[in-house]
Amino acid sequence: MNWEQLKNATVDEVAAWAETQPWCAAMAACAQDAQWHAEGDVWTHTKMVLQELRRLDEWSSLPQRDQTNLTFTALFHDIAKPLTTEVDSVTGHVRSPKHAVKGEHLARAILRDLGCDLLTREAIARMVRNHGRPTFLLERSEPTHEVVRLSWLVNNRLLYLFALADTRGRDTDSMSRPEENLHYWKLASEEAGCYDQPYPFATEHARFTFFRQAEPNLHYVPHEDFRCTVTLLSGLPGSGKDTWIAQNRSELPIVALDDIRVELDIDPTDNQGEVAQLARERCRELLRANKSFAFNATNTMRLTRGRWLDLFNDYGARIEIVYLEPSLKQILAQNKARSSQVPETVIRKLAERCEPPTWLECHRLEYGDSAE
Repeated sequence: MNWEQLKNATVDEVAAWAETQPWCAAMAACAQDAQWHAEGDVWTHTKMVLQELRRLDEWSSLPQRDQTNLTFTALFHDIAKPLTTEVDSVTGHVRSPKHAVKGEHLARAILRDLGCDLLTREAIARMVRNHGRPTFLLERSEPTHEVVRLSWLVNNRLLYLFALADTRGRDTDSMSRPEENLHYWKLASEEAGCYDQPYPFATEHARFTFFRQAEPNLHYVPHEDFRCTVTLLSGLPGSGKDTWIAQNRSELPIVALDDIRVELDIDPTDNQGEVAQLARERCRELLRANKSFAFNATNTMRLTRGRWLDLFNDYGARIEIVYLEPSLKQILAQNKARSSQVPETVIRKLAERCEPPTWLECHRLEYGDSAE
């Protein structure tokens, strides 16, 4: 089945399709700690969560889009447990550290291969990564900040509904965090005005500043006096970043890592330290001169991208990110047509680790599907 078929399928049909997939077999073979999951293996729990979704009071009134997002969040929320499950040598308990983080990447890869559209895929992937957040809200020092931050990554209403189904989809009476705790997520989101929408910051710079402050203040509205605007391009090699710049920012100076590699005669698979150093120097020259420019590199990983964003922010720039992602098939075909090809293995590895940018990182964010 492809995405067009699956997104219109019933919960039972989605579950039946999943059982034909190797990752589902791994879930069925993965044991869980009986204290939290007396029902048994991961796939048994997953099927119970899928059924609990349909028992939610709100289920029948949800738009099909929301039902689809919840269904696939349930399907993938524990998909990485077979990769992360271990037995604590001291307590003997079974645990799966960071399964939600790894699950985000697995869900993204599967949905990409199915042909899922970018916005839906990312909504589901981010739900998978953050599916456990409502359970721990009362342990946060600033619960309101938690729901505000998440509102710009996921829909808090859907996250709350999923948490209900996840809690109910198990056979155990020994939960130390009862279902009632989840209702605080709904209450906190409603009080902050971000239950079914992103939190309404006064300005885009107030939002940007909130997510970068060590001690964020929801009511702080910073003065806006940007020295320039930096447009950071993000996307796999061959995704169309050069074309996008030529069509949309042709008047700007460009700092492009590919151009610097050619200039320095450094292969993409070689050490990139000298390339990054020269790119940073050229960015600083433009920033010191208060000149807007475009920065063109893959920038597909949050940590790597963040180093550049920190630099631009240090110089008082307004930051916009443009993320481009045509299909992987199209990217590979376009790459073969380029004069300087990137090895296909490198592109596939980048795709596996790709973390598309979010509104937490910039003043303005644009998603597109351009191709060269």
